[in-house]
Amino acid sequence: MNTHVPVAIIGAGLGGLTAARVLHVNGIEAAVFDLEASAQARTQGGMLDIHEESGQEALRAAGLFEGFRGIIHEGGEAMRLLGPDGTVHVEENGGAGHGRPEVDRGDLRALLLGSLPDGTVRWGRKVTGTRTLDGGRHEVTFADDSTVTTDLLIGADGAWSRVRPLVSDAEPAYTGISFVETDLQEADVRHPRSAAVVGRGSLFCLGGPQAFLAHRESDGSLHVYTALRADEGWLDTVDFGDTAKAKATVLGRFEGWDEGLRGLVADADGELVPRLIHALPVGHRWPRVPGVTLLGDAAHLMSPFAGEGANLAMLDGAELGLAIAAHPGDIEAALAAYEEALFPRGTASAAESAAHLETMFGEHGLERMVEFFTAGPGGSGAA
Repeated sequence: MNTHVPVAIIGAGLGGLTAARVLHVNGIEAAVFDLEASAQARTQGGMLDIHEESGQEALRAAGLFEGFRGIIHEGGEAMRLLGPDGTVHVEENGGAGHGRPEVDRGDLRALLLGSLPDGTVRWGRKVTGTRTLDGGRHEVTFADDSTVTTDLLIGADGAWSRVRPLVSDAEPAYTGISFVETDLQEADVRHPRSAAVVGRGSLFCLGGPQAFLAHRESDGSLHVYTALRADEGWLDTVDFGDTAKAKATVLGRFEGWDEGLRGLVADADGELVPRLIHALPVGHRWPRVPGVTLLGDAAHLMSPFAGEGANLAMLDGAELGLAIAAHPGDIEAALAAYEEALFPRGTASAAESAAHLETMFGEHGLERMVEFFTAGPGGSGAA
């Protein structure tokens, strides 16, 4: 079955949903296609700090700023920076006025989904192919062999975008950093030592080529990223099917570290989840291709060490929606205006992220990040 929609957004992440919402409030309807079976198909997880100059601006453009204020996790901006011996080098209490309030990613996604007309998001539509037609139109093929044609195709489909090849040959490359994710449920009651280590907000613990990065979630659990500078194949040597053995292997990289920190892995609930960190080349861009563009990770995938990924995706979505609304009937003018701002914005954040990666996992990463967080206005909170 073939159908036609004027605007097709591939991916119902924060960026794609923001684009759809900004288009909607400007009287332009879009269809969003996502491979998940439903909005509840998987937990979204994780806390996000939403920046004044990007994520919050996107929410204002979407008419959702007041709703956003209602889901803020009070106190979530608190931060602790520790050394491997457990010494606290920097601690911030997360008081009001820092400009980067924390929200649960799932709550933010629900806010965006709830703001769209029923049927906007078409679930269970996994893209298997895309191709260019005449007149700047494109066709998208899904796993069920159905197709859709569109006048404007927006790739908001993340790191391994199926839309990106229409405009660019670039592919994500391994950054040299591997994550192993763990969770500690009901932390204050069941894991008080770990709860005390992490504190009320986020934890950074740096020790050369490895680190613990963690945050307290709105449900009282702790989400931990054990980060390691490692060969791309190192995770394949860990038997994640045997949780006890996997914990022992990971903790073998943290011999001599404070036992309270090691407990973030040793005492974790459930399975350990491995993840390689990839990034597109800094400065990724493409020539203007009629009828198609990208946003978010599809456009400028970067490591998470500048804290900009979700914020940029939302800002991209909002800016794209506003550009389309500002150029009625002229998609190419809208896309040219959007990409003119997109490319330098993405380049700056990707460069910052790559630089922070080298700083945090360098020989003197702890000392340099102490300097960063104590540098006064403009220094704190950007990592």
